[in-house]
Order: sequence, then structure tokens, then C-alpha cells
Amino acid sequence: MTLLIDTLWQGMRTGNLAAPLPETSIDDGQRLQLELLQKWVNAGASLGGYKIGLTSGASRNSFGAGIRPFGFILSSRIHQSGDCLDLASIGQLGLENELVFHVSRDITTDAADRHLARSVIDAVAPGFEINQRRLSGPAANGIRVAENLTQWGIVTGSFVQPEQDYDGLNVSLYREGELIERTRANGHIDDHFESIASLINRLYQFGRGLKKDQLLITGSYTRQAVNKPGTWIGDFEAIGKAKVVIT
Repeated sequence: MTLLIDTLWQGMRTGNLAAPLPETSIDDGQRLQLELLQKWVNAGASLGGYKIGLTSGASRNSFGAGIRPFGFILSSRIHQSGDCLDLASIGQLGLENELVFHVSRDITTDAADRHLARSVIDAVAPGFEINQRRLSGPAANGIRVAENLTQWGIVTGSFVQPEQDYDGLNVSLYREGELIERTRANGHIDDHFESIASLINRLYQFGRGLKKDQLLITGSYTRQAVNKPGTWIGDFEAIGKAKVVIT
């Protein structure tokens, strides 16, 4: 297990995870991921929030019905709309439009429902998830969880109040002013507050909870590989826009 942790740790720092990796269960992968998070913390990093995986599009339920693993977001990799990110330093970069939710208070429980999840969220913002494609070949689902579900960082726009028409939302992705992808939320993505409830309950299984001021991303609307510099804008209609410049 120590050798596997060291391999995953090296892969997360270099952006390249090519070594043969063993079959691993999803729960064991989640434990390995938390060990990696502790390595980051020991190295001086801090936890900024979480992603909720497999909630939308073709990836929904791909590990099994209702399975929603989480990934961690490092505080140092939370960027603001308009920031520049260096493609060369990230490597195989993926960009996804996602909503970013702000946690208003600490919560630790295994009995969260949609109503409780809504009560701990006080703002939502348009944003991006920045993914780093570290795995160079097929891997067990547990290994995909262990290596943090490709998470590298996020970009967040301005926060607004969380009472929104999420089902009626249309999300558009532009590159250099050209429409690349547009997705209608209804039928595409899980209810955001049900996803947050599932995160709270799953964190409890691993001895954790949400903390005040953490940020959460709840699933992708659009998904694009980025292999050259450019300016990307995500338009979330009434919720607002987010921009990231890839250099």
C-alpha cells in the first residue's frame, strides 16, 4: 500500500501516472485519496473544498447506480474568473463548466437530505473545473477515485444568492468568442442539493464533514480537452459568466 501511495503521489505532482496500478475498490480508492490529501497538507497545502463526481452526462452512474465519489480541491488551486493558467505546467488539461457552491457553516452527519444541504449553502457562482488527465491508460474505478478523479483546480466567478432556476438553466461554453458547446440542465445533471447531501453523507463515512467557507462543485455541463492557448468563457445565464485564459 505504501508503494501505491508513493506512485499516486508522484503522479499527482508530475501530472503523469503511467505505472501499472492494481485493482482497487471504490471505498479503498477513497481512503487512498484521503491519504494523498494528507500528504498535500503535510507539504503545506490546505483543503479548499470538494468535487462531487459522476453526477452528469455520460459519466453519470458509470461506477454503478447512485455511486457519487468525491475529490478534494486544494486552496492554492482556487482561481478567480479572468485568471491565466499555464497549459504547459498542467499538461493534459480538461475544462468543464460547473457551478460552485459556498458552504456557510460546518456540518457533519450521515443523515443529510436535500433540505439540510440547502441550509448550509449561502451562495452559488459560475465556474470551471480544471482537470488534469494523469492516467495514461485504463484503470480500475477505485484507482480513478484514488488519483482524485482528475481534479486539478477550479475557477470561480462572482457569487450570487442560491435560489435559482437550476432545471431551466442553459450553459454555454465559448472559446475566443465562438460557441463550442451548449447544454440544457434539465435531464443532464443531478439535483445540486441532493448531490451535496450525498457528499455530506459520504464524507461522514470517512470521518469527515464540510467546513465553513469551503467550495463545492457538483458536476459538469460542458467538457472539452484543451491543447492550445485561448480564452474560454462559460455563460450560466442569470447566474453569470466565468472566464479563464489558458496560456
